[in-house]
Amino acid sequence: MTDPVSRESTTPGDGGGDSQHHVVVVGPDGTPVGTARIAAPGSDSGEEAHEESLGDLVEEPAKVMRIGTMIKQLLEEVRAAPLDDASRTRVREIHQTSIRELEQALAPELQDELERLVRPFTENSTPSDAELRIAQAQLVGWLEGLFSGIQTALFAQQMAARVQLEQMRRGLPAGPSAGGAALGGHGAAGESHGPGQYL
Repeated sequence: MTDPVSRESTTPGDGGGDSQHHVVVVGPDGTPVGTARIAAPGSDSGEEAHEESLGDLVEEPAKVMRIGTMIKQLLEEVRAAPLDDASRTRVREIHQTSIRELEQALAPELQDELERLVRPFTENSTPSDAELRIAQAQLVGWLEGLFSGIQTALFAQQMAARVQLEQMRRGLPAGPSAGGAALGGHGAAGESHGPGQYL
């Protein structure tokens, strides 16, 4: 399997001579799978901004994963066998409670998107099996898209960190030269002869 490739481009910053580096992460098939912005050498503001935006996306990722797994399992149960009125009412309550819990773990913009896409059931009527399957499948699909976006963002962040690490390595001076060994011949470093008692 071919490793993903990161392509780096530089665009002028908003201020003056500073530059921002944009990394495009390309998958094995040549399709871009994510982008990331990293700070110019000597600045860490770009990395901090990227980490903050990723953290703001999902405030409680573990909770979202648990709810998503539960909803997916519930959808399988709804598909497996017909439900009576009491079961459909119970599934509707779980569905609505899950949405409320999800909203508490998401950023405001994702909360708004979820509210626009997932319409609540009518309180005075019991949904049919088909309505429950559609609602559950819609929510599962939305969550899978969210997980895919988080994974892409994390992958792009890792690639950006690798690029920054390579930049730091290129900026480091060469290894110890012979000048360091010359200190042992004279001066303060040369006063120690042979192994000391602490060695």
